[in-house]
Amino acid sequence: MTVIPQPAPSVPTPRYLTPPRAPGPARAEPRPPARRRPAPQPEPVAPTPTTPRPDRPRSPAPQQGLNRREKTRAPQEASRQRDFSPFERLIVAGLARESLRAALYSISSNRLRSLLTTVGIIVGIAAVIVLAALGNGMKTHFNTQFSRLANQITIAPTAVSGTGGGPARNLTDQDVAAIRDPARAPDIASVSPFMIGRVLLTAGQTQERATLIGANDNYLELLGRTIVAGNWLDSSPSSSHDHQAVLGQQALTLLWGPGTNPHGVIGAKLRLNRTSFKVIGVLDSNANEVIIPFDTARTYLMGNGAGKVDQVIVKATSVDTIGPASRQITDILDDRHHITTAANRDYKVSTLTDLLAKSTQFINFLTLFTLAIAAISLIVGGIGVANIMLVSVTQRTREIGIRKAIGATRREIMRQFLSEAVMLTGLGGIGGVALGIGITLAAGLVLPAADSADASGNFPAPILSASSVIVAFGVSLAIGLLAGGSPAYHAARIHPIDALRFE
Repeated sequence: MTVIPQPAPSVPTPRYLTPPRAPGPARAEPRPPARRRPAPQPEPVAPTPTTPRPDRPRSPAPQQGLNRREKTRAPQEASRQRDFSPFERLIVAGLARESLRAALYSISSNRLRSLLTTVGIIVGIAAVIVLAALGNGMKTHFNTQFSRLANQITIAPTAVSGTGGGPARNLTDQDVAAIRDPARAPDIASVSPFMIGRVLLTAGQTQERATLIGANDNYLELLGRTIVAGNWLDSSPSSSHDHQAVLGQQALTLLWGPGTNPHGVIGAKLRLNRTSFKVIGVLDSNANEVIIPFDTARTYLMGNGAGKVDQVIVKATSVDTIGPASRQITDILDDRHHITTAANRDYKVSTLTDLLAKSTQFINFLTLFTLAIAAISLIVGGIGVANIMLVSVTQRTREIGIRKAIGATRREIMRQFLSEAVMLTGLGGIGGVALGIGITLAAGLVLPAADSADASGNFPAPILSASSVIVAFGVSLAIGLLAGGSPAYHAARIHPIDALRFE
C-alpha cells in the first residue's frame, strides 16, 4: 500500500511577523476620460400659445386639510342621514337597556346613599307643586270673591282740591235720581245710596262699637253678599214701623260670643244707641257691621239733614262699560254741582278695576316668590346629586379602566353615568310628585273650596294644576342631566392605564 504524503496545513503568519512590503514603482498617471459622442438633440418644436392664468394665492397645505375634512365629513353625514336597519336599531336599544340596567344595579347596590341623595329632589318637587297649588287657590278665591264687584263704581263726597270752585256740596237724593235716569246714563244698571256711621250696639249686658250702614233692597246684589241665617230687610209698608237689623259675623261674635249659632239670634232684641231693633238676619261677611233700612238710618240714628247721602254705589251694565258709565256720572254731577274744572270737583268717582288688577298682580308676584324659594331646595338637591356622582366616579375608577380595556368607548362610559344621574333625579321627581299631589289633595279635604262662601273667612284650599306637575318633573330630569354631566365627562376622560393603576 502506497502512502501519499499530505501537504502540511498552512498556518497564517501573525501580523506582527509579516515583513514590510517593499516600496513599489510610482503609480502611473491617470488616463483622461474617454470622450463620449453627444446624444442627438430632438428638433425644436414651436411652443403652443397658452392663455395666461390669473394669479391666485398658493395655500397647498390648508387646501389639502380641507379636502381631507370634506372626504371624512361626507361619509359621516351620509351615515347620519341614512335609515338604520332593524338590526342596528336593535343594537342601539340593547345598549341603552344595558346602560339603564347598570344604573339600576349601581343605585340598588347603594340604597341608603341613593335615598339620601334623592331626598332634596323629593322635597323640592313637592314644595313646588304644593306652593303652585296654593297660589292657584288664592287667585281663584280672589277672582270669585271680587269678580262680582268688577263693574262696581263708588261715588263719595270729598274736599275741593282747587281754588275758586265754591263750597263743597253733599250728595243728595236729587243726584241719585239724576244718575238713575236712563236717558242721561244708559250704561248704568242700578244705583243705591248708603248712609254710613258709627253706632253703639247693646245686647243684654254687652256693648260694642260697630259700623252702621243704611242700605236699600239691592244692597246684596250690588256687593255680592248672601244671608246665612234669617232674612233680608223687608221694605213692605206693613213693616215700615218695625225696626229691623241685619248683623255681620264679627258683630254677632262680639255680642253673643264665639261659636254662637246664627239661627239662634234671629228675633233677638238689639239696641242701637237709644233705639231698639230686632235681628232678622245674619250676613256671610266677616265684618263688624249692622245694616238697617236706608230711611230709618237717616231719620232715627244719623241726624243728617233731609236728602243727604253719604255714599252712592253704582253698578255698570258690564265690565266693558265701566269707562262710559264713569264719564256719564262725572258729566251729570259736574252739571248739577256747577263744576267747570276737574280740580274743583267735590266728589270722587272710583272703580275697583285698578284695585283688582293690582291685587291680581300682587298675588302673582307672591306666587312667583314662593316658587323661587322652593326652587332653592331643588338647586341644593342637584348639588347633592353632583357630589354623589363625583364620589361614585372616584370609587369606580378601576371599573372604568377595566371597561375601557375591554373595548368600552368614551360615549358608553358617559352614557352609563348620565343614565345613573338621570335615574336618581327621575326617581326623586316621581317621589316628589306623589308627595306633592298627596299633600294638595289632603289640604283640599280639610280646607274649604276656593270658590265657596266658607272660604271668605278661612284660607282657601289649594288647586292642583297639571302644568305644575309636568314642569316640576321635567325640572328634576334636567337637574339630573346638569348634575351628572360633569362627573360623566370626567369619567369618560380617564385614561385606562391610569384607571387600572388607581388605588
